[in-house]
Amino acid sequence: MEALDCPLISVNVRVWRFWSFILVHNWKRYISIIPVTVLNVFMFADLYRTWGNFEEVIINAYFAVLYFNAVLRTLILVCNREKYESFLSDTATIYDEIYSLKDETITKLVKKYTKRSRMLSFSNLVLGTVISSCFVTFPLFAGQRRLPYGMFIPGVDSFASPQYEILYVVQAVLTCIGCCMHVPYTSFFACSTLFGLVQIKTLQHQLRTFKSGTLKGGADALKRKLEKLVENHLRIVAYVKEINDLVTYICLIEFASFGLILCALLFLLNVIDDMAQGVIIVAYIFAMLSQIFAFYWHSNEVREESMKIAEAAYSGPWVEVENSIKKQLLLIIIRAQRPLEITVGNLYPMTLEMFQSLLNASYSYFTILRRFYN
Repeated sequence: MEALDCPLISVNVRVWRFWSFILVHNWKRYISIIPVTVLNVFMFADLYRTWGNFEEVIINAYFAVLYFNAVLRTLILVCNREKYESFLSDTATIYDEIYSLKDETITKLVKKYTKRSRMLSFSNLVLGTVISSCFVTFPLFAGQRRLPYGMFIPGVDSFASPQYEILYVVQAVLTCIGCCMHVPYTSFFACSTLFGLVQIKTLQHQLRTFKSGTLKGGADALKRKLEKLVENHLRIVAYVKEINDLVTYICLIEFASFGLILCALLFLLNVIDDMAQGVIIVAYIFAMLSQIFAFYWHSNEVREESMKIAEAAYSGPWVEVENSIKKQLLLIIIRAQRPLEITVGNLYPMTLEMFQSLLNASYSYFTILRRFYN
């Protein structure tokens, strides 16, 4: 099975392929990455120009960091496309292997998580489209000439006609491209961790029922089955490690940047008087939290379920089997004592406790900032 045909990851792979980030190489890659990168440079230039205007700086910083993250994700994806393509191909192969198992419980499990992954990918794209539309349309109701994103081009008056109209259209078009650069990576991470859960839960089920269907083959068939389960466990360990290698530094950058931006947006929400702008800021905060929470929740699920492998092995029908088979089960139990973790910059595991610590730190900085402001 090819990555494009694997229903669990196909939505994100097709978006990446359309823009030629992976699998193909054509002009679409350049007309997407280069203009968005140039836009991001002008956004940071405007951030420097408006330094001192607290409200404007916070909004501009949010968009500048958001687009910087989208550009960085895409550049990492393109520069390491062979690793990503290999990972996606291996994922499709493993998916086909698991789905082909003649086990009703496993088949239901695969279908359940496939449906969940596809719904997550589509909903992220829809949510990204809706919020991007808010970015583009909000300035139309501001009562004065404003661009969706602050940008400073030396020697160009961005608010004089026809420059204003041209820049507005350009930013509206690049918003769509930026959404396609940013959102599928989040969905890719979530879908990959969900498939990790599929593999872990499949192994748990097989460990609990490893004696079923082996009566005809006897002890030799049982040994071969346990050896296969040990191989599957090692494959899961390698799979989670590969996910971690692909995303860990992206997670580190988001951990550092979005925590500060979240603090600043909370402060801005506390001091502004414009209701319409307050609604938009709430939408910004919601978009940011939903993305960060998706990363940490799925990583936490992988960690918790990986530790239950030992419990599944111990719950299996091992009492009357040979000592050699018991030793194989013991190896699985010993390895399962170390949880499989996706980390932030290879420093801290991405767990819900870590997510809560991030929120607590952001809120603490917000209260300090508000106290100084008052």
